[in-house]
Amino acid sequence: MKAMILAAGKGERMRPLTLTTPKPLLSAGGKPLIVHHLENLQRAGFRDIVINHAWLGEQIEQYLGSGKQFGLSLRYSAEGTPLETAGGIVRALPMLTDNQEDWFLVINGDIWTDFSLNQLQPPADPDCDALLVLTRNPEHNPEGDFHLSSTGHLASEGNHKLTFTGISLLHHRLFNGLDEGAGKLGPVLRQAMAQNRVRGLNHQGLWIDVGTPARLEELDTLLTESTPHS
Repeated sequence: MKAMILAAGKGERMRPLTLTTPKPLLSAGGKPLIVHHLENLQRAGFRDIVINHAWLGEQIEQYLGSGKQFGLSLRYSAEGTPLETAGGIVRALPMLTDNQEDWFLVINGDIWTDFSLNQLQPPADPDCDALLVLTRNPEHNPEGDFHLSSTGHLASEGNHKLTFTGISLLHHRLFNGLDEGAGKLGPVLRQAMAQNRVRGLNHQGLWIDVGTPARLEELDTLLTESTPHS
């Protein structure tokens, strides 16, 4: 199975840090955010990774290269003008499914987690189009995103919603009929949820949405002062 790291955002909430450095190359715990992802993917057995980029994307390609130093094969989906998340996945889809794979992993480039990616396996349910990893709601998203039912299905409404971590296994048919103008991934997922085609997992461990300088500093402190992978 292949994996995609979403790394095309401009990182406007991270300014001034992102004026000259793309957000995935900002460091925490002594290494760029995107390198934490690459190491986690490699540990989980992934080898073929697609990275989309736009803002200062050439810096990402120059820094990571072919991926050989991480034990990975990296390919890049350059967007120039950033596409939204679903549109970016549609553009990269030929690279993610070029060996007739049905499923692929997608992970947001601006998160950090101790979630073990090898826990993600395609669901046995033949009607499932997506498997999302959820977690407890952080202070900046108190209402959560999706409701996880007792059957493991996700709904866009319901009591006690959880926060989407930005980690998902997606089936290529989720994007049938969509083009690069598909917009954000959220509405695509909600439409599939309305048809009972999305399942979820609840991650009880650590997760940080590294969206602001303060949260980047929080993560850097966490990684510097503790050993979360012990």
